[in-house]
Amino acid sequence: MNFSIHQASHIGNRKYNQDRVAYAYNKETLLLVLADGMGGHLHGEIAAGLAIDTFVKSFEQQSVEIDPIEFMSVTMRAAHLRIMDLPQPLDHAFPGTTCVAALIQNGMLYFGHAGDSRLYLQRGGKTVARTLDHSPVQSWLALGIIDEDEARTHPKRNQISNCLGGVEDLFEIELGKPVALQSGDVIFLCSDGLSGPFSDKELAAAFAFAVTPVATSLDDLIVRAVAREKGKADNATGLALRWGSSEAVHDTNEIVVQVLDIR
Repeated sequence: MNFSIHQASHIGNRKYNQDRVAYAYNKETLLLVLADGMGGHLHGEIAAGLAIDTFVKSFEQQSVEIDPIEFMSVTMRAAHLRIMDLPQPLDHAFPGTTCVAALIQNGMLYFGHAGDSRLYLQRGGKTVARTLDHSPVQSWLALGIIDEDEARTHPKRNQISNCLGGVEDLFEIELGKPVALQSGDVIFLCSDGLSGPFSDKELAAAFAFAVTPVATSLDDLIVRAVAREKGKADNATGLALRWGSSEAVHDTNEIVVQVLDIR
């Protein structure tokens, strides 16, 4: 496989960073996964960490070629159940986390999510596929009740209707339609603290220039996201990958795992 990849995170103006992100690959398949923990006093970072750990460990246990749809569905539900199995606190609440995951295999992109962490597939400076938030604000946007600018600043923009953990019957994975990748495509995963300050056009433009390394583009986007929120920035975390023959070759019989160190 030929790709370049970079993951990064900024705590923003929060006391803790509850985002987690990782990728892993073998000779045939590449895993990307990002989680945004929720509930400060409930330690959302624990839920996010469990989601990442479940995906990475499940990937390590697979054969070389994976059934992408089954893998994502089974693994995300397993992560949800691990969170729900945590010792129950006195207030009967559990930490929760959003999660977005993707597999690339045989030149195809497969993805699924729960919550408002997003995946974008960008081609030629335009978004050709993306996840849609599981939230009331996204529903109002789809119905035309509010527009994109209003959605980005709506007071209920951080409320979600689907997550791992939190409440037993709140979780459901939504699977996207598989897409055949083209050389030069960019796959971008992000927490809402990174996507929130920008329009979809701005996010696509950030990775539009193939001569700019994805690491440079992602790091710059995170800096701009934090600055744009003017002292009220959420954790801003992203993973960006550029696919195609012009990128570095990753050909190994070993499983390579990179979990971003977030403290």
